[in-house]
Amino acid sequence: MVSQVEPAQSLALRGPSSVVSRVSASRHRRHGRSHAGGSSYIPQNDFPVFTHTGDVEIIIKAGSKTNRYLLHRLILTNCSGFFEASTSQAWSRATTTTSEVWGELARIGEDSGSEAGGRKEPRRRWRYELDSGTSNDDIPMLVQKPESSPSTTVSLFGAGDHRPPPVRNKPPSSNPSFFRSVANLSISSHSTTPAPPQITQEDQDLLNDYDNLFRIFYNHPPHLDSIDIAVAYIQCKSLLTLADLYDALAVVGPRIDHHLLQFHSRLWKQIANYPSSYLKLGYLSQSKTIFQEALIHVVGAWPAGERHIRNQLPDSVVETIEDKVEDLRDLVRGIEGQLFRLTLLNARGERVTPSNSYADWLVVSLFRQWLAENTSPPQTPPPTRSPRQHARSSSLTVQHPPPAPPPLSQNQQMGRTYRLLGSSSNQAYLNHEECKKFLKLTPELYSRDGIKRFEKRLDEMKAMAREVVQPLMRSYLEGDASGVSFLVCTRVDDRDFVWL
Repeated sequence: MVSQVEPAQSLALRGPSSVVSRVSASRHRRHGRSHAGGSSYIPQNDFPVFTHTGDVEIIIKAGSKTNRYLLHRLILTNCSGFFEASTSQAWSRATTTTSEVWGELARIGEDSGSEAGGRKEPRRRWRYELDSGTSNDDIPMLVQKPESSPSTTVSLFGAGDHRPPPVRNKPPSSNPSFFRSVANLSISSHSTTPAPPQITQEDQDLLNDYDNLFRIFYNHPPHLDSIDIAVAYIQCKSLLTLADLYDALAVVGPRIDHHLLQFHSRLWKQIANYPSSYLKLGYLSQSKTIFQEALIHVVGAWPAGERHIRNQLPDSVVETIEDKVEDLRDLVRGIEGQLFRLTLLNARGERVTPSNSYADWLVVSLFRQWLAENTSPPQTPPPTRSPRQHARSSSLTVQHPPPAPPPLSQNQQMGRTYRLLGSSSNQAYLNHEECKKFLKLTPELYSRDGIKRFEKRLDEMKAMAREVVQPLMRSYLEGDASGVSFLVCTRVDDRDFVWL
């Protein structure tokens, strides 16, 4: 028999293992090393550009700056009613592609034979651009556009047939003329490139709002001020307005709520100063805590801020406020009636009258007179003459007193009165000096013993009044109510959160 000759490749001599390993390692390093010219770039597949999996391209241009996003339809539709509707079968203007996503984000400088093999399943993709409208009054809005639109910028999906860009041979690293040309090019570009135009604060805020919106969609913390609550409020309000435009309040609201609640006491002070503004913010963010805090202030001070609230908030919120205001008035009326019916009893258990206990009847009369004066609506002061008119009517030179402070509103006066009635101090109102002044009008009762007995009986009236007004002394605020001039006893229930 004639023996078969083995194939030629089986006759190749294998070198020492050390040599083979060095060759293998050299090939590995050559394949993964960074070449001059930038071929080490790895396509991004993370927020804000998901090169491998993104199917919705969004272009946000404001002024001279453009932000590009390549996101996922699944996440956008779960977070925003706008994207759910605009990518639906009826409204979608998506294109279909069977290739990989090439373009700006594709690697360059790799071997030409590294194209992905095999055919890709057809997939749909969408492209949006921010449209500023035709007039300054128009609200910038994302508009879905076809990929071939002449007005579009370079797409993250690529252009043309979506094949990878052509590979250009790189000069060898040892070529000195290549480095000189690169250096000259760098110097030339530095000397001729004009400075980029400045972007306005309004445009930058718009870019920040959209970036924060998409960051929240992907469960990234938004970039909001955590030091200055006034700045944080403006940012949150602008972001909520944008989320409302794209039907995404349910997703954005909890993030805003979480951020603002970190300010704690500073937040409560801001709400006390600007209750109607924070009422809208609490409504948009669907924050029970902020909405409740602002609602208590608004109800207590009503109708202050009424016009702003009616113009900015839906009827359901206005109706809730009006219901709470009416409930508070009913509570005040009932307690006021009880206060006017308070009286003292004589030794035989009879209600005091001028005939059976004149001194005690004076105590009741003084208390009711004080109550009537302090619960009546404040009177409008008569118009005063101007300094010029006063100078004309008098030949004498006079010094005009400083202007009097503005009178208390009815809500402020009511709040002050009932806080005095609920005070634990018997000297908060109708104090010792006022009792002496009153008894001087009846000389036969004005004595040391008479004053002591009068004040003792008056303290009994004050104790009864203190018990009656307790429902008005409650505070359902999260913050300190000591500096609030009106009543804050409004209770907010789950049915008052109109978005539930």
